[in-house]
Amino acid sequence: MRRVAVLASGGLDSGVLIADIAGEAKVFPIYVEAGLAWEDGEKYALRVFLDALNDTNVQPLTSLELPLRRLYGEHWSTTGEGVPDYGAPDSAVYLPGRNVLLIGVTAVWCALHDIGMIAIGSLDANPFPDATPSFLEGYGRLLSRALAHEIEVVAPYGRLQKSDLIARFAALPLHLTLTCMAPREGKHCGACNKCRERQEAFRHAGVEDRTQYA
Repeated sequence: MRRVAVLASGGLDSGVLIADIAGEAKVFPIYVEAGLAWEDGEKYALRVFLDALNDTNVQPLTSLELPLRRLYGEHWSTTGEGVPDYGAPDSAVYLPGRNVLLIGVTAVWCALHDIGMIAIGSLDANPFPDATPSFLEGYGRLLSRALAHEIEVVAPYGRLQKSDLIARFAALPLHLTLTCMAPREGKHCGACNKCRERQEAFRHAGVEDRTQYA
């Protein structure tokens, strides 16, 4: 059976991706701890979601460390202050080089565990340069050469919207995922850019949003 590492954030997109790929492959969920403000909430949501899936093709969660606090400095992503609000444009949530870093450290883990594919949940609406098909393909080639281990980096949902995933996978426990930059006591804040994106996607999909918002 094929073995695939999935970069998992605890969010809706990567949660669906884990469940989807597990239908035909052995999935290794990877969470990269970077020291960002919302990570405790994400890790909790991810564990709860994986437990609810209860899929034998989904392997236990692997957590890797890649501290970014010193790199990003006094930034809203590390301090939790001044998080882009409900009306902020998507460009406001950009974290420079995040996919470069997350995929890179995951690729090293894959080389050490004989896994040849990394899947990420990037969607069509992702406007950032390190989520484009050309970047992912080229980065995979670069990592393969650097590690002397064949690595393919894929984004299976690169032409889909979040609402497409919600409509197609409405039977999954999507309400257990966390797509928020300022979670409060395990709940979505309901006031940040990511919460707006999530709420609008459920509306567009015509699916009841069972998410708990603070």
